[in-house]
Amino acid sequence: MILTIDVHLEYQLSKPTDLLLQIEAADLADQTLHHAHIDFSEVSHFARVAADEGLGERIWLRADGLFRCDYTSRIEVDRPVLDLSALDAVPPHLLPGDTVRYLMPSRYCPSDEFQTFVAAEFGHLSGGAQIVAMRDWINGAFSYVPGVSNAQTTALDSFVQRQGICRDFAHVMVTLARAATIPARFVSVYAPGVMPPDFHAVAEVYLEGSWHLVDATGMAPADTIARIGVGADAADVAFLNIFGQAQFVAQTVAIQTA
Repeated sequence: MILTIDVHLEYQLSKPTDLLLQIEAADLADQTLHHAHIDFSEVSHFARVAADEGLGERIWLRADGLFRCDYTSRIEVDRPVLDLSALDAVPPHLLPGDTVRYLMPSRYCPSDEFQTFVAAEFGHLSGGAQIVAMRDWINGAFSYVPGVSNAQTTALDSFVQRQGICRDFAHVMVTLARAATIPARFVSVYAPGVMPPDFHAVAEVYLEGSWHLVDATGMAPADTIARIGVGADAADVAFLNIFGQAQFVAQTVAIQTA
């Protein structure tokens, strides 16, 4: 599948401000970048740095006044849709070192507080079958409601409220998987068909020696997703960190398929 991505951001800055941007789709084995261009209003500093797990890049910027960013890309996604329920979990003692951090609780994913619930609700299953059951449970139990969560909302908050946006669905999915001793991480992505059109967030779980995408909202099948970055939770992969004061002006995200 070919995705054409078009992003526009505008913020008003009151003084010279440092920005950390991560909106570019990563060039990976299962998603090939055919074209990409990023353009900014005037900035006094520009530097690329590696993102978490070496997946994609971040950009350090320093800007003042009206900051504008335009990003376009064309990316080919070549990823099979697997039957996750047929995949086995990797026993904890056999996990590679770089997956261990994704077993642990994190700022938005307090997985240690969900172990009793996971054992009671999903303990009769294991591995991919357990992940599918968790995904389907979240999809059925939660309502997609913009505006009910904010930057402080954790998976525990969303679990209680039973509503949220993609960020919240992904946090709950990650949390439940970790509570079942399956490494899980948060993934920022582009995907067509997301409503309303915006940056999207999904989970990624480690089964049978590799990472597999899981969207608990049900909006984005794995073969339609272009990854931007990964992390323990949303704090690691914000599309824009602003180290100072800024006023939101405009944002558009459009993804077309070909």
